[in-house]
Amino acid sequence: MVEIEFSALSKQCLDRRIATIDTLRQEVMAWMKERNEKKVKINWLFDTPKARTKLKRHYSKVNPENEPMVDADNNTIASSNN
Repeated sequence: MVEIEFSALSKQCLDRRIATIDTLRQEVMAWMKERNEKKVKINWLFDTPKARTKLKRHYSKVNPENEPMVDADNNTIASSNN
């Protein structure tokens, strides 16, 4: 989610040179306040099982105990910690 928010921030707020760190802080805070007031949501394009399948190679990199459990067709069912 953080990457999505940073992408939105860079496209909507940081698409130009900002002269000072104070101006940058003000711009980011104004952008964040507006997004929070609008209650912007992320439109996920896949559900949890699809995400686990797509991202399973990353699970063990973050935590080796997170080896995903797979079915006979090698589809991810859940991580071993679920």
